[in-house]
Amino acid sequence: MIRVLLADDHRLVREGLRQILQETPDIVVVDESSNGSDILPKIRRQPVDVVILDISMPGRSGLEVLKEIHLNRPGVPVLVLSMHPEEQYAIRVLKAGAAGYLTKESASEELISAIRRVAAGGKYIRPTLAEKLADAVGQSSVSTAHEQLSDRQFEIMRMLATGKTVSEIAAELSLSVKTISTCRSRILAKMNLRNNAEIMSYALKQGLID
Repeated sequence: MIRVLLADDHRLVREGLRQILQETPDIVVVDESSNGSDILPKIRRQPVDVVILDISMPGRSGLEVLKEIHLNRPGVPVLVLSMHPEEQYAIRVLKAGAAGYLTKESASEELISAIRRVAAGGKYIRPTLAEKLADAVGQSSVSTAHEQLSDRQFEIMRMLATGKTVSEIAAELSLSVKTISTCRSRILAKMNLRNNAEIMSYALKQGLID
């Protein structure tokens, strides 16, 4: 039996995933989490074979949690299930230690296959993503501006690029406006950009936002 922990801040998403997995005889959902802070304690309290993780969560980001799980519980594979297209996050999360990446538009059959694969110690990567990873390895010596950002900065940069204000981002991530403002300043400095309009233009050209 494959024991799964569901981590997503949307209750309806968790309920939908649970319903899909309840119909699969070799998979059981043993716990759920709506925020990044209590995932590792839950993994420590009980055996978990696979964590299904959303990377867009309030407070601690899914990317931070992914790295923490990879560091403290390296034997527990993490399957990232995100609303973001592959080209926006997949390579970053796989480099951070994820065992696989799926979008929330994926069919339930693909999700089940991915869970079984990573639970068995494998990786779940779509052919299109495998090609992107190969390209990324081939271009590893050429760093783009956004690759210099930390995971949190990258997340906030994408949110700024979609037109969200500092206040809106602070509320969504459960952080202070001052923290987001400071992060924005560091993003601009690292990427050698001047304002949000240039962030948006850059993100569009790089395919980091829709």
